[in-house]
Amino acid sequence: MVDVLIVDDSDFMRNLLREILEEKHNVLDEAENGVEAVEKFKEHDPDIVMMDIAMPIQDGIEATEEIKNLDPASNIIMCTSVEQEEMMKEAIKAGADGYITKPFQKPNVLEAISDTV
Repeated sequence: MVDVLIVDDSDFMRNLLREILEEKHNVLDEAENGVEAVEKFKEHDPDIVMMDIAMPIQDGIEATEEIKNLDPASNIIMCTSVEQEEMMKEAIKAGADGYITKPFQKPNVLEAISDTV
């Protein structure tokens, strides 16, 4: 069982990911923006972070850079829309370990986690 932190500014998306993940993994907490993500990463030290790219206050790319600076071995999967391809390239440069595209399909989410951890 993998400990997961879910980061997305959308309640709907956080709830959807939680429903998908809770069958096989332990959801430690949720965050609504990159600042909260970094704080909750420090607090919980999850095995994996499911990180949205586009969020208010601090986006997922900046949060990924901060988390990777804190713990280079951290595992971060970006959650992105198909039209965010350029941002995805930036996220990979920032240290993202993988990505899934919205709308989420349960098998893709679970496969991304097993491929990353």
